[in-house]
Amino acid sequence: MVKITFFKRDGVYYGFRETGHAEFDDAGKDIVCAAVSAMTMLVINAIEVSYASDVEYSIDEDTADVEVRAFGALPDYQSDGSKQYAISGLIQAYFLQLVDMLEDYEDYLDVSEVEE
Repeated sequence: MVKITFFKRDGVYYGFRETGHAEFDDAGKDIVCAAVSAMTMLVINAIEVSYASDVEYSIDEDTADVEVRAFGALPDYQSDGSKQYAISGLIQAYFLQLVDMLEDYEDYLDVSEVEE
């Protein structure tokens, strides 16, 4: 099961951690893993390139664990309110997409959020 925990501060999404494997199918055929991986990289690349904001992330090649923190979503780190909103909104959209996926893949995904 892939466990994804989203980080929020004062209600603002600014990051997430992913651990585990979906085990929906064999490696290379696992559509749940492929979807999570694709959305994760979309979020990272959009924040870095499209929003020109720093994003701290690590990807463990052995375990496939991922941790992402985009502090530009928080007012203490980013003065441009539009950029804060865009970054946080992108991460929240990822959260909402995963919650929707739970309807069909609840045995393979665990999605939660934590206020830090």
